Amino acid sequence: MGEKAIENDIECSDKFLNIGYERICQCPPKHINCMTAKEWLKAQIGVWQFFYEGRDIRDKKLHPATYPISLAKKCIELFTHKGELVLDPFVGSGTTLVAARDINRNAVGFDLNKEYINLSEDRLSGQTQFTDTQQLSICDDARNIKEYIRPGTVSLILTSPPYANLLNRKRKNKSRRGKERKNDQYNKIEQYSQDSRDLGTLTLDEYSREMGEIYRDFLPLLKPKGHCVINIPDMWWENERITLHISIVEALRNVGYELRNTIIWDRTNIVNRVGIFGWPSNYITMGVTFEYLLHFWKPE
Repeated sequence: MGEKAIENDIECSDKFLNIGYERICQCPPKHINCMTAKEWLKAQIGVWQFFYEGRDIRDKKLHPATYPISLAKKCIELFTHKGELVLDPFVGSGTTLVAARDINRNAVGFDLNKEYINLSEDRLSGQTQFTDTQQLSICDDARNIKEYIRPGTVSLILTSPPYANLLNRKRKNKSRRGKERKNDQYNKIEQYSQDSRDLGTLTLDEYSREMGEIYRDFLPLLKPKGHCVINIPDMWWENERITLHISIVEALRNVGYELRNTIIWDRTNIVNRVGIFGWPSNYITMGVTFEYLLHFWKPE
């Protein structure tokens, strides 16, 4: 099998996607993933660091906000078995699908932006290793995902969602130094799109409500004790800290998810030359070198 791009003329069995979701590993029934004891121990530390590799997307002209393949792999390995189904409702550049293919998980990713779906497909087409699983990218609204996936089949929802309308402004690069400030990103709006359906065009209150409604529809798709991991940063807006992670926690708790863990993605090893934005009179630089990995599950 392998990867496939799907639009409205989707390939389905009955009305749902024909994609695997059962274990294909030889793990004992009570094992909650395929990790070794040593791998499991390393994953218990609540602060994670990752490195980018050659296949990662770092060019913000291609996509304004990506995470490393290694991050997606670690989450998928921790919360699924081989063969199980991973859902990325805001798939963007396709990193979740690439990681899922690397470690033999089925995966489906959705995005409104056809250019991102094409980028995802290009990345998958460059991988030639054999796999027993499928990785599908679908150009559609996350609000319609329940029409594609059978209830009770998803083991993990993994994504980095839009950041409300906080990217929908000209970038000033205030944390950059000297000449680096006026780089290719300077004065550019990095928002994913101006599509009215895009969560990145909404105010924070509107965004929180929409995230809650969208994730309410995902809850029946998850297996009992199925997992959900959301990568989200907090951001600054006009000298005010916008706590996106709190908005996400509240939105998902309100619709039935249980918050299990908060993991810190420490990005200090990959941030390029943090500037002295704020010195000597403002602490605003604090908090820009990490992001949150919010881990929820579906209670039994």
